[in-house]
Amino acid sequence: MKVVSENIAMAPLKPLSRAVTGAIRTNQKASVSTRSRSSVLTNAQIRPKRKADFSPVKENVKRSAMGDITNNKKFDDKKKATLKQPAKKTIVQVKTLPSVRTVLKPKQNENVLPPQAPCLNGVVTRAAVKNVTTGQTAVKPKEALKEISNPRIKTRLSNEFEKTEESLYSSALEELNDSVSSSGAKAKTPPSDEKSPNLSVVSIVAQQLQNKLNLGIHEVPEGVPDFDKENWDDVHQVSHYAMDIFNYMKSREPQFEIADYMDRQVCLTSWMRSLLVDWMVEVQESFELNHETLYLGVKLVDFYLSRMTVGKETLQLVGAASMFIASKYDERIPPAINDFLYICDGAYTCRELVRMEINILKVCDFNLGIPISYRFLRRYARCAKITMPVLTLARFILEYSLMDYATVTVRDSKLASASLYLALKMKKISGWTTALEFYSGYKLEDFKEVVILLNDGLHKKPKSPLMTVRNKYSHKIFFEVAKIPLISNEELFV
Repeated sequence: MKVVSENIAMAPLKPLSRAVTGAIRTNQKASVSTRSRSSVLTNAQIRPKRKADFSPVKENVKRSAMGDITNNKKFDDKKKATLKQPAKKTIVQVKTLPSVRTVLKPKQNENVLPPQAPCLNGVVTRAAVKNVTTGQTAVKPKEALKEISNPRIKTRLSNEFEKTEESLYSSALEELNDSVSSSGAKAKTPPSDEKSPNLSVVSIVAQQLQNKLNLGIHEVPEGVPDFDKENWDDVHQVSHYAMDIFNYMKSREPQFEIADYMDRQVCLTSWMRSLLVDWMVEVQESFELNHETLYLGVKLVDFYLSRMTVGKETLQLVGAASMFIASKYDERIPPAINDFLYICDGAYTCRELVRMEINILKVCDFNLGIPISYRFLRRYARCAKITMPVLTLARFILEYSLMDYATVTVRDSKLASASLYLALKMKKISGWTTALEFYSGYKLEDFKEVVILLNDGLHKKPKSPLMTVRNKYSHKIFFEVAKIPLISNEELFV
């Protein structure tokens, strides 16, 4: 255990390269994720078909879809004996179900009908049975039987898509002329030009949502490239709904605003939080997780700390559980729970991690659709056709700001806009263009203070315990953007 200057016990992160991780966990006979297991295989070995990491060892046991079938000798002998015996012929008696308009059998007290019982559409009703004397017999006239047997009732089958008036199935919002109220009285049929009450409620809600989010109202100003129209036929771009999706995400930001919570945390400081975020970045890099997983994990940590008081000995547990939840939400193959226990150097048990996961989900009300700044940044950069080196620099600025506690209270869409603007200025390309203003919905005056906040964070002298992000973006894969010279605040708005 490594003890920092603030007396916080933060378990050091295990180095998890692809080859080393698999060799270590194979020797320790611990459960390993699929990514690390595949790296241990030599060239002579053939990679087996991937299965569940924690599936039990099956000892000559097969499982059928309809039950358990054992593979022992007794079962085989019994099966052979049954196969030799001739199959018994069974006679199945077909039962004919009554249709909707057929006459049901009368009960014991309803076995008498008048000679001329009133009928409804050729069907004898029970209302006609009440005023019948006991001496009369239940005789149905032949004419009534003919009326029942002649018409064919058309039932709607599963492969019958056309809808007719005689169809037995109808939608919940359909206008039914013969609808009967609960009291048995026939309900009044609304006029044909009037809409159903259910339809009117749905249309009102849809209209309110459309007015709130400006759905479908995307008039691109002159001189701005219409990015969605250029990719209209690409199903992977979702160009038909992209603008509406990000407008909806911006409308949800007030629900996840985080207030200044550090004053209420008795045992924590902003330095401890920075150490935790640096550790989470290293977890994301070691497990090769998506960047969205990292941003969502940090957001869950801040959301939980803003509502619950946490001790310094459980701070790393909150970070591990948040990354565990975020990986389940964003990853195609999330790491197993034993991987997170291993990465914490055995500081916590499986029960503690699961209980912390439950607590975090309860605090956030199981609402994991939190708008994160990384998604906004990628959207703005693509719409403005920003080059990859500039986008990578903006990603470095945004990821470096995760360790800065001062950015916790800022909205994610403004953080994305400020980081992209700062990257454009550092590269000396342009300022905040008309295209960025249209697709982001912000003018430069809206996030001017956020740009200064991010630039001040970059000018701070880096400390040795918080070098993970800088080392990550100093690699050639990320264009070595961490080595780009900084600019002063006076040069930002020139």
